[in-house]
Amino acid sequence: MAEVASSVVQEVLGDRARDVDQPIIDYIINVLADEDFDFGIDGDGAFEAVGELLVDSGCVRDDAEGHLVCSKISEKFGKHGLVKPKEAVRSLATPLRMYDGMDETETRKKQPEALDGPVLSERDKAKLDRRKRKEERQRQAQYQMHLAEMEAVRAGMPVVCVNHGGNEGSAVRDIHMENFTVSVGGRDLITDVSVTLSFGRHYGLVGRNGTGKTSFLRHMAMHAIDGIPKNCQILHVEQEVEGDDTTALQCVLNSDIERIQLLEEEAHLLSQQRDLEDDEETGKSNSKANGSMDKNAISKRLEEIYKRLEFIDADSAESRAASILAGLSFTPEMQRKPTKTFSGGWRMRIALARALFIEPDLLLLDEPTNHLDLHAVLWLESYLVRWPKTFIVVSHAREFLNTVVTDIIHLHGQKLTTYKGDYDTFEKTREEQLKNQQKAFESNEKARAHMQAFIDKFRYNAKRASLVQSRIKALDRMGHVDAVVNDPDYKFEFPTPDDRPGPPIISFSDASFGYPGGPILFKNLNFGIDLDSRIAMVGPNGIGKSTLLKLISGELQPTSGTVFRSAKVRMAVFSQHHVDGLDLSSNPLLYMMRCYPGVPEQKLRAHLGSFGITGNLALQPMYTLSGGQKSRVAFSKITFKKPHIILLDEPSNHLDLDAVEALIQGLVLFQGGVLMVSHDEHLISGSVGELWVVSEGKVTPFSGTFLDYKNMLKSGN
Repeated sequence: MAEVASSVVQEVLGDRARDVDQPIIDYIINVLADEDFDFGIDGDGAFEAVGELLVDSGCVRDDAEGHLVCSKISEKFGKHGLVKPKEAVRSLATPLRMYDGMDETETRKKQPEALDGPVLSERDKAKLDRRKRKEERQRQAQYQMHLAEMEAVRAGMPVVCVNHGGNEGSAVRDIHMENFTVSVGGRDLITDVSVTLSFGRHYGLVGRNGTGKTSFLRHMAMHAIDGIPKNCQILHVEQEVEGDDTTALQCVLNSDIERIQLLEEEAHLLSQQRDLEDDEETGKSNSKANGSMDKNAISKRLEEIYKRLEFIDADSAESRAASILAGLSFTPEMQRKPTKTFSGGWRMRIALARALFIEPDLLLLDEPTNHLDLHAVLWLESYLVRWPKTFIVVSHAREFLNTVVTDIIHLHGQKLTTYKGDYDTFEKTREEQLKNQQKAFESNEKARAHMQAFIDKFRYNAKRASLVQSRIKALDRMGHVDAVVNDPDYKFEFPTPDDRPGPPIISFSDASFGYPGGPILFKNLNFGIDLDSRIAMVGPNGIGKSTLLKLISGELQPTSGTVFRSAKVRMAVFSQHHVDGLDLSSNPLLYMMRCYPGVPEQKLRAHLGSFGITGNLALQPMYTLSGGQKSRVAFSKITFKKPHIILLDEPSNHLDLDAVEALIQGLVLFQGGVLMVSHDEHLISGSVGELWVVSEGKVTPFSGTFLDYKNMLKSGN
């Protein structure tokens, strides 16, 4: 009947139906297709039911045309035999009581409810409870085991490549995680979700800070999610390597536990073999009293070891490890240095190199570009593009994601949704989905409101009882369309300074600098910065970009030459140091009150709110905040006094993609000078107009865009 109704409505309305939202057309069809619907004489019943909606939606020009259309629809339905003939009304001689001949108490007695399944005996229930408790104990034991392994990794122990279940079973391919929940501290972050990771696909995990991206990766790394095969090797690069006397190169080589064990066993067997040969030459008895193997057994085991070493390509291990470290900007001299001599950022690179060297079945990367310069980022991009297995990466760098991922996993509203394509494709797809969902929601609500208004108007009208019932049924049949729930907008509202000091603001005149006892980092620098400057400094890590920011801010003074700073200029400096220096036991509001005593609480709240730290978030302990939320607290602190110039050292680290977008908008609107150190292409391209290249103790303006600079690095010039 619905199909016939659809064809009739489409035929009568013609092209006009195409311009009307589909939910409205569906509603009209559902009303007319109801088996109890009364079309009335010449379609009067149809016009009373849907005429107003036809006019409001633009299907017809006015009521007159609406009557005509409804008449045609009624006529068409009649030709298909779908208009019921009027039944003759039978008069009753006496009133008829519906309960005559029945026991009233019986008819009103509540019927027994149907059971969902067989009734369980107490014994069966006890068995079921015992089984559930046993499964829960097994899960907890497994969780604790994986937790211990993760703690070992964090402590710097060589348990990096964790092979759960040994080499048994076939190689891990696709991973199916079904109906799992991730909770931290009693709070659900992901609920009742199923995700399939296809072998060889590269996934970008995106979502707002604090939604649970890192927690999801940690649970996967600990095999705490059902569906991950026991023999699946998972490596989560999150913590930096603990520094000791091991060289960077050996630290990477040590991560291949199997290779190390095979080489140690080979050395031991060769030593035994030499001892046996020496005994034979001296005529001593070949006794096994000391538990050593005989020559044949040793030869057989050595043959097995050599085959296995060949299979895992052990001979090329050192060259592969050195190549990976070189790609991450380690010079040959640095590769031979002990890990304890490196800073945290460089030790994080060593941890990344270990992961790439191992090639686990599933690689989990959490913001891998945070501690890399552009040279290393470009190398990592090309390396990951060729990665033969599966990986998941969390990153704030849009262009990095566009280059290395094949799919996006979006964490939103405690759910994970997978999209094919890179980040730009995901953004367009999701934007289109949200538009369509909003349009469908509005159309659905309009149709429901129209039906409900008719029901409310004629609910107690006996003549319209059948029409009201048909509307109620149609309302029940209408599918519910969820409203679009958008994330709250991020805000980075940098305050406008009340005054504008005249030039010169900051100027370098033949300024040179070197740390005591060290080489000269910069020589004869000559440049200036004013309130209209929008500059990004680029160059390899370790070249001195952060030192240059300290010279500009006045934290360091030149060893020769002069740096002039206007006495009236106020500067704000943002770096990871400010984020790490937050009092984790305090909350954002209390922290701001301690930094600026005497300032009214409401004023501090408003300033925190301008960076998205609103409501209860301003009262949460700092240790519960994500890295991006802590960054926004640090931004609030350094900008409270309305600076004229903002100096930023890798400001996008730990921000999610939406926050980076908000930071760009905030910097564009800021009425002051901006100088940043960053390798984030999207951030630089969107917020600054000038590039300075820091190289060989000089600062040189670059005549081109960031993309030009990136292409220059790729070409090796």
